[in-house]
Amino acid sequence: MVDRVKAHFEVLDERFRRVNGDEWVERLHTGGRWLEGPAYFPAGRYLVFSDIPNDRLLRWDETTGAVGVFRQPAGYANGHTVDRRGRLVSCEQGNRRVTRTEADGTDTVIAERYRGQRLNSPNDVVEHSDGSIWFTDPSFGIDSDYEGHRAESEIGGNHVYRVDPHDGEVRLVADDFGQPNGLAFDADESTLYVADTRHRHLRRFGVGANGSLHGGEVFAECDAGTFDGVRLDAAGRIWAAAYDGLHCFDPDGTLLGKLRLPEVVANFTFGGPKRNHLFVCASSSLYALRVNINGVRHPGY
Repeated sequence: MVDRVKAHFEVLDERFRRVNGDEWVERLHTGGRWLEGPAYFPAGRYLVFSDIPNDRLLRWDETTGAVGVFRQPAGYANGHTVDRRGRLVSCEQGNRRVTRTEADGTDTVIAERYRGQRLNSPNDVVEHSDGSIWFTDPSFGIDSDYEGHRAESEIGGNHVYRVDPHDGEVRLVADDFGQPNGLAFDADESTLYVADTRHRHLRRFGVGANGSLHGGEVFAECDAGTFDGVRLDAAGRIWAAAYDGLHCFDPDGTLLGKLRLPEVVANFTFGGPKRNHLFVCASSSLYALRVNINGVRHPGY
């Protein structure tokens, strides 16, 4: 029998009252050390997620409900995305690189250095419809041996990068973060949201046609710990992981409400054939529930 907890949608603004879903949140798996980076594969109907300190990727099968080891060791992988060709793209904190798993199971290194210097510990990643890969590079994986390998930063800062789809060059797009973490594009990819864990806020950037960023104003402050993963729904609302659950913001910056969860939330994703199955990695557990909203569909998906 699947473990369940009561779903609690906390309404802070009347516009959030229409957002709801299952009466119960299912706990699909527990016993991890720190779960992160869920990525849903529609073709296979399974979810891959990280158990970072245990240096492994786990796989939840939607058809059977079984959870097993997908890859171990896994380079202390953190965040993942599924690209437009259905391939897994991973941020490997321990190996200090971003990789793509090809159809034959081999790995292609997408990024591991910036101007000849090793990256710190890539954390979260998204793909743009032009084929570029965007990722954050905080220091969490080199700060200790708990979820990576203790080391000094060669770059000397914690930044956001874009990998050019044509020449593979790693280009710095934002260098004024404390600890950049989760990131997500809006529906037309004209806006990029990036969480800064150190400063406990979420920032909003405009995206230029050449892949540059402008703006970067603080969009929202976190009132429960700090922000981690970020996603948008089809209505343009911005969802961010925090200590007490998922926080939902209107594009005007208003905190509309929260989906409360019993553990500290790290990251989450919308999955299922209709993108209305919400998967949440929170501390030691993987949670899921069906909701009456859908995750954003980006161009090319």
